[in-house]
Amino acid sequence: MYPAARQRSLLPIFACALLAACSSTPPTATQSVSIMTFNVENLFDTADDPGKDDATFLPLAAKQNAAHRAGCAKIEVERWRDQCLNWDWNEHMLARKLQVLADAILQVNDGRGADIVALQEVENRAILERLRRDYLAAAGYRPAILIEGGDARGIDVAFLSRLPQAAPAVLHGVDFDDDVAAARKLDTRGILEASFRLPDGTVLTGFAVHFPAPFHPTAMRVSSYRALNRLLERLPPGRPAFAAGDFNTTAAEDRDQHLLARFVEPSWTVAHRIGCGGCPGTQYYAADDSWSFLDMILWSPARRGENATWHIRADSVQLANMTPAQTKKDGTPARFEVAAGSGVSDHWPLVAEIQSN
Repeated sequence: MYPAARQRSLLPIFACALLAACSSTPPTATQSVSIMTFNVENLFDTADDPGKDDATFLPLAAKQNAAHRAGCAKIEVERWRDQCLNWDWNEHMLARKLQVLADAILQVNDGRGADIVALQEVENRAILERLRRDYLAAAGYRPAILIEGGDARGIDVAFLSRLPQAAPAVLHGVDFDDDVAAARKLDTRGILEASFRLPDGTVLTGFAVHFPAPFHPTAMRVSSYRALNRLLERLPPGRPAFAAGDFNTTAAEDRDQHLLARFVEPSWTVAHRIGCGGCPGTQYYAADDSWSFLDMILWSPARRGENATWHIRADSVQLANMTPAQTKKDGTPARFEVAAGSGVSDHWPLVAEIQSN
C-alpha cells in the first residue's frame, strides 16, 4: 500500500474563498480553472466499427462465429487473445464502465468535475457524448470535442469542458522518422488542439495527447514531443497553454534518456514536479514493480511574453484516485475487469489548477 499517496492524492478543488489564503489578490479578483487528464482505458461502445480493430469490445453473442475466432487467434499476447474471444462487452458492462468513469471524474470540484478534462482511449464522439449526457450531467460540460484520428484500434484523444471554445478544434498529425514501420505509425494518435475562453476573457489553448506506447522506440516519443513544441511555438505571443494526456514516458526511460529535461522543461512547467508531493505516479507496472507519471499536465504561461496573467498553483496538483473502484488492495490502479465488473482504469487521473494573478 501507499497510504501517503492516498492521503495526499486528492484535495478538493475549492473556489476563490479558499484560494484567497494563498494569493495577495483580493478574493473577488481571483479566478481559477481546474484541469484533469484521464486515460479512461478502452472506452468503447458495443458495436463493431468497420475498419477499426475493436473486436474485443463486442457482446459475447456477437463473437460466436468462425471469422471472429479466427481473427482473435492471430493475437500473440495470450491475455489480449483471451479477451478478444471471451469478454462479454455488453450494454450492462458498458453502463458499469461509464458509471465508474463518471464517479472518478466527479470526485473533484465538489462533485462537478474539473473545468477541462483531457481524455485518452475514447473510441468515438458518440460514446463520449453518452458519458457526458447520461453520467456527467452534474458537471455541465459542453458538447464533447473529439476528431477521429487514424489509430488502428480506433482510440482517440478528446476534451470535455465547461468553458466555451474560442476557435474550432484541430487534430494535428505527428511526422515520424521515415524508418518507423508503417504498422507502428498506425498505433499512434494525433495531437488535439482546442482553445477555450477563460473567465476573464483570456484565450487558453490546450493540447490533448496520447504519445506512442513504451514498447515503441524512444524516437517516436521524441518526434511527438517535438511536434507538440512546434505547435506551442506557433501560438500568438503571450498565449497561455497547457498540454495534458498520456505521454507514455516511463520513469526508467526518462532517467536514461532525459526526455523531460531535453524536450519539456525548456518550454513547459511539469505539474507533478512542482506539486503532488508524495504521489507515486499515475500508472504502476507490475513486471518491474515501478511507478511512472505516464500522465502529465504541462503548463506554459505567457512567460514567452511579458504579461502573464495566469499561473499554475503548485499546491493544487493532485491525483484523483479516491473512489473505491479505482484502487486495488495493494494500492495500485485498478484496471477495468469485465469478468468481475470491477475497477476503472489502469491509470489514475491527475488534476491541477490555474489561477489568475
